[in-house]
Amino acid sequence: MQERREYERFSLGLPARVEVKSPVQKQVFDFRTRDISAGGAFIAGSVQIARGTEVHLDITVENERLRQLTGCHSLIRVKGRVQRSNSDGIAIRFDKDYQIMCLNSH
Repeated sequence: MQERREYERFSLGLPARVEVKSPVQKQVFDFRTRDISAGGAFIAGSVQIARGTEVHLDITVENERLRQLTGCHSLIRVKGRVQRSNSDGIAIRFDKDYQIMCLNSH
């Protein structure tokens, strides 16, 4: 089978907070990524979210060298849409709009 991915994918277990907004309520889940690329991520977890649902993600990049240089960890804040959801987790395709911020380390 030929690889169809546009971006290289990395097996990284990063802390990820997923916020699902619906007209009725907002839900927030804390997960870990299983893999991630510039175009999206697979979030490990058993929560089912409907395909096409817009989500907001906060992904924390914990890196000791980054903390030594800047005194903080990096936070990637991105919006995306659920591509698929099953008992293994949630595949999310990122929108092009994102922010990278500094989180003070404790």
